[in-house]
Amino acid sequence: MKVAVIEPGSILGVLGGGQLGAMFTLAACRLGYRVAVWDPDPEAPAHLVATHSFPVPFNDPHILERFARLVSVVTYEWENIPAELCRALEQQMPVRPSSAVLSVIQDRLEQKGFLASNGFPVPRFAGLTVPDQLARTVREVGYPALCKTATAGYDGKGQWRIPRESDVPSVERALVESARPGMRWIVESLVPFERELSILVVRGADGQSCSYPLVENEHEEGILRITRVPAPGSSAMAERAAALACQVVDRLEGVGVFCLELFQLPGGELLINEVAPRPHNSGHYTLDVCSVSQFEQQVRAICGMPLGEVRLLSPAVMVNLIGDDAAMFMKKDADCRTLLDIPGAVLHLYGKREMRPRRKMGHVTFLGETLDQALDRAKQFRRTMRD
Repeated sequence: MKVAVIEPGSILGVLGGGQLGAMFTLAACRLGYRVAVWDPDPEAPAHLVATHSFPVPFNDPHILERFARLVSVVTYEWENIPAELCRALEQQMPVRPSSAVLSVIQDRLEQKGFLASNGFPVPRFAGLTVPDQLARTVREVGYPALCKTATAGYDGKGQWRIPRESDVPSVERALVESARPGMRWIVESLVPFERELSILVVRGADGQSCSYPLVENEHEEGILRITRVPAPGSSAMAERAAALACQVVDRLEGVGVFCLELFQLPGGELLINEVAPRPHNSGHYTLDVCSVSQFEQQVRAICGMPLGEVRLLSPAVMVNLIGDDAAMFMKKDADCRTLLDIPGAVLHLYGKREMRPRRKMGHVTFLGETLDQALDRAKQFRRTMRD
């Protein structure tokens, strides 16, 4: 399939100006593009590096017109961007991934329904529309269970664990307190997984795709803390994960970078937790140890350029800097020499001024000749953080 190419020198539009938008912008500029960032937060990191900056609400019709006249293609940095905004922009230019893809993925009930109806493996789930039906809904999927808001919510926000029946009343009260008109939830079986894995897939407008190595993740309080690449285990497991990821993105007819979050069960079975239609926190290692990063691939895919080579140049371990973790780098009397003295340590700070609990402030990638060496360096750093 022949695809129209958006040449360097063009202006690319990105909706959302967090660290993912900033890293996309830097990758685009390196390839000769200019970038217009639209994010209501005037302090969003991507505004600092964008060619054109729109720190205004997403529902401003005048900015919609200006933004649409300016850019040649639009992408987004997270899935909570208004789908109706993408549909409006799509009338005048490509939006990649499309508004149709976004509509499926940004609603967890729609996403799980899409995956299940197409035969992809997911945990048992059921929808919930009124809090007082929680007990019945949990019985459908079985204990233990997890209740999530169908839309919005990330990094563990908008989620409630329900280990046993006696926990239902407290979660029901929490749902009532947080409920808004028309709100829905998804209740999922809390599967007994052995490992949390993820894998990046890139798909071009011509249907060509490629996948990055399978990685293993550790979370703390619902937030990604550590990513190991490549994930320890058999090559057969990695190949199964890559095939599954490519099949899902093909079925979505997605264009851009996608990440599949996976559960590995004790018997080796893989279940899909969630799909992200964008670069992913667990893919930040690609900035430092791959021939082409996930952000450059995002630029290539949405512009109709050939996809880049996917090659892991070094094993690595990525550690997220969350909340006060970044204090050792950002305060006036900070001494970051301890980190920078560790061989193979690559520091990324996101330029967020305010440190808040549970807020991702940056990350560090530790390279090593072996995965064990990279992990030892990451552990050395984490011990320093706790001291």
